Amino acid sequence: METICRKYLDLRYRMLPYLYSAVRECTVSGLPVMRGLWLHYPDDPAAVARADEYLWGRDILVAPVIERGAASRRLHLPRGIWYDFWTNERHEGGREITRDVDLETMPLYVRAGSILPLGPVKQYTGEKVNEPLTLSIYPGADGSFLLYEDDGSSFNYRKGEWMGIDMNWSDRQRLLRLTLAKGSRMLQPSRHDLVVKLRDATRRVVFDGHPVEVRF
Repeated sequence: METICRKYLDLRYRMLPYLYSAVRECTVSGLPVMRGLWLHYPDDPAAVARADEYLWGRDILVAPVIERGAASRRLHLPRGIWYDFWTNERHEGGREITRDVDLETMPLYVRAGSILPLGPVKQYTGEKVNEPLTLSIYPGADGSFLLYEDDGSSFNYRKGEWMGIDMNWSDRQRLLRLTLAKGSRMLQPSRHDLVVKLRDATRRVVFDGHPVEVRF
């Protein structure tokens, strides 16, 4: 049981850049971090009716397993292409699928076009870890993401003390563009090491506030 708990605690810390950005989106737009499928797929009757799944932010679909001893989970994927977070298996959406599960596997799916920022594992949120941020691109559609950072402890972001990296993915061109978000500024460290991943391909780049293009 301890091993399973540690797995998801580590995942939570790795996903903090995504979660922090989603919380910032919530303060700006009012969109909740935890969302019913109907919020983004109101014209999909199956998604509207689904009460045992949810979206975590815009890009991650969560299908909790609550049945004791379950060996499989029936779930609905909205239209588009989705990727199994654990196996990277690609699925066509707009239908129901069955996924094998066990005690330590909660089905997670990532929408095509997503740019998922994953940080290093930490022991607490304020721990300084000298490892780069990983940007995982899920191909099959164009996409964008605003990565948000501030000092994490004050209200100085209200004075413009925040950094945003606008990320835009062109699926046809296989091109990721990184730019400094309007109204934001580079925070310390002034250079951000990034690892960009597209399937098995990896690119290492440095973002210092100037536009960067990453091509695959």
